[in-house]
Amino acid sequence: MKPLVYFLCTGNSCRSQMADGFMNALGGDRYEVKSAGLEAHGLNPRAVQVMKEAGVDISNNTSDVIDPETLNRATFVITLCGHADEHCPVITNPNVTKWHWGFDDPAKATGTEEEIMSKFRSTRDALKARIEQFLREGK
Repeated sequence: MKPLVYFLCTGNSCRSQMADGFMNALGGDRYEVKSAGLEAHGLNPRAVQVMKEAGVDISNNTSDVIDPETLNRATFVITLCGHADEHCPVITNPNVTKWHWGFDDPAKATGTEEEIMSKFRSTRDALKARIEQFLREGK
């Protein structure tokens, strides 16, 4: 059985979905990957678009609420926003490693469409770099 990486965010619409997509694309042979949110806000179409630009299709992903059973069987629980980090349900399994990788929410970007998309792309690229580091170093 592969180790499970569980990415958490507030709404499971952008950051956790992009992280899920990259981890599956780059490390899916080594890790089982899931993502969820404190709430399910639906998959953000801009996240789907910028991931497609990077060659990763997340269009069939679903926006899910945190599952306590999955949370406690995960090898790694990684929160991607401060709100999820602060409000993450209690992890009762002492073997779960929890980390916080903070990223700004691109869904809160304002300005022209190009400025908003630029924020989505920079978040996407930062997530990819962080996941590549995780895959190299295991942390």
